[in-house]
Amino acid sequence: MAIFARPGVRPRGYALVIALIAVVIASLAASLVIQNAQTKARRERETQLLWAGLQIRDALASYKSASPQGAPNLPLRLEDLVEDKRFPVPRRHLRQIYPDPMTGKQDWELIRLGERIVGVHSRSTERPLKKGNFPPGAGDFSSAGSYADWRFVVQ
Repeated sequence: MAIFARPGVRPRGYALVIALIAVVIASLAASLVIQNAQTKARRERETQLLWAGLQIRDALASYKSASPQGAPNLPLRLEDLVEDKRFPVPRRHLRQIYPDPMTGKQDWELIRLGERIVGVHSRSTERPLKKGNFPPGAGDFSSAGSYADWRFVVQ
């Protein structure tokens, strides 16, 4: 006979059912918290992708506009944006080559015109969360199917 059973009533395992329900509710709550944290982190990486892509695009424009007469007006490598050796004193159009926030690596896909770089885009094939309200000058990426479709190209 169970210690807590009332006389004439058989215990039916309600405590176990309540404990299982509590575990399920706690698991659902934890998964929602984790999902929200992952979404927030991805939105932050999207913001960083826009910033880094625009920095590289602006550096390409700076390189192009600073080109001396007769010199190529677009770089062969991203490193040329960090240290432009076409001048007696090298110029910096970009502080550093920023990593692609979506991949975490400096593995930008280069968009070329012949051998010269005209832009970059991410290698990530993930579907973007952001669908509107892009910063001025970023372009309209609202119909992009992946982050690789966010192309940062010098005009």
